[in-house]
Amino acid sequence: MIPILLALAFIALLFIIIVVGQPDEFKVSRSAKISAPPEQVFPHVNDLHAWEAWSPWAKLDPSAKNTFDGPATGGGSSMAWAGNNKVGTGKMTITESRPGEFVRFRLDFQKPMKATNSAEFTFRPEGGQTVVVWSMAGQNSFMGKMFGLLMNCEKMCGGQFEKGLATLKTVAEAK
Repeated sequence: MIPILLALAFIALLFIIIVVGQPDEFKVSRSAKISAPPEQVFPHVNDLHAWEAWSPWAKLDPSAKNTFDGPATGGGSSMAWAGNNKVGTGKMTITESRPGEFVRFRLDFQKPMKATNSAEFTFRPEGGQTVVVWSMAGQNSFMGKMFGLLMNCEKMCGGQFEKGLATLKTVAEAK
């Protein structure tokens, strides 16, 4: 009985060491070229009401409840959401916005896991197009590190960013 308990304790300790050894921070980033000037793409990101048309999470739960607060666009504008287990609940707030250049967000997730991250969209003109970069960064809690061992969060979130950027491209180029 004691050898089994020692083996289980060793496995648990090894697992904890592996989890603790995971990176303390993460960053996910994707980019796309959109055949429109930055001034045409920017409003689709800077106005949270416009996200419904291109956000990949809107498609994961079309019946999610969104509420808006603050100014209609730009700094201080926020959107809270409550949806199914694919989108969870949380709030995003625009913390900084520079027309045609970038939009920064604070993301406060409540479910399925509590976390506070930052996200940013940058818009750079390039040869008659706009390069849009969507990135998210944050701290990995112990639970986040453990989750990262089971799921490839970079690939999962990055895949959603790619879908969103592709839809944003379609929406922005249609104008």
